[in-house]
Amino acid sequence: MAIQWYPGHMHKARKKIKESMPQIDIVIEVLDARIPYSSENPLLADLRGNRPCIKLLNKSDLADPVVTKLWQHYFERERDVKAISIVAEKKGEARQLIQKISHVAKTMLGERNFKLKPARIMIVGIPNVGKSTLMNSLAGKALAKVGNEPAITKAQQNIRLADGIALSDTPGMLWPKVEDEDSGYRLAVTGAIKNTAIEFEDVALYAADYFLKYQPDAMLKRYKLKQLPKDGITLLEEIGRRRGALRTGGHVDLHKASEALLKEFRGGMLGRISLETPEMVEAAKAARAAESLAAELGVVQKIEPS
Repeated sequence: MAIQWYPGHMHKARKKIKESMPQIDIVIEVLDARIPYSSENPLLADLRGNRPCIKLLNKSDLADPVVTKLWQHYFERERDVKAISIVAEKKGEARQLIQKISHVAKTMLGERNFKLKPARIMIVGIPNVGKSTLMNSLAGKALAKVGNEPAITKAQQNIRLADGIALSDTPGMLWPKVEDEDSGYRLAVTGAIKNTAIEFEDVALYAADYFLKYQPDAMLKRYKLKQLPKDGITLLEEIGRRRGALRTGGHVDLHKASEALLKEFRGGMLGRISLETPEMVEAAKAARAAESLAAELGVVQKIEPS
């Protein structure tokens, strides 16, 4: 599934970020802890250049804590990168997070009088990853509209914190085309892509197959199944029957069953589940590299004989 969803305001957001970046000291990238790799914006690396980066793995209460730790170590292999797991909606988290950000800023920026010259930090991230919730939490008041639908924030906002930190928020920004098919599905499963831009049944089927393979016990427990369904479509049918998603004649309404599965995953009702691990991502990267090399060699072999 190739996701292509790049509203006009996202193009404007990219332009604004590029224009503002020369004045920024540190970039905070908010990621979804359930899909840290897939929720990274590949355009950001070029935009931020060699500036230090703090990666905030938000919604960590919905992700597998062991996998989240693996992702923190994975990201911190890169120079001048710090990874912190957070729950932006959690009360009391903001004060601790401000202290952590301040500590990281002082470590990364060296000797500097932050009272005279605050650390200028830009918050970026894809839609629906929790940037607005984080911004409101750090500010201690409602600055940005918050909702479960992506792409609500459409304008840049700025706040000054007491700890020598000046924050600027940006609208959630996707990139023109999600090339990695698995990443596209994972973004859709978590809700980063507007529901109107996805095929519910297609996305839910991907999720169902994944859960059967990696979270079988969670499926048995949540849906009170006596045995594991043989495939994703069978799981969706079972969910439809248990959730009363039936049409005339007793046939399962797969669209409603799909909505139920995705809603329950997004709400954490299936348990703390991560949709990708560093090992999984690295294996996929290696496979794509091998395929690309094989394709190049194949072209060379065809050309050389002639």
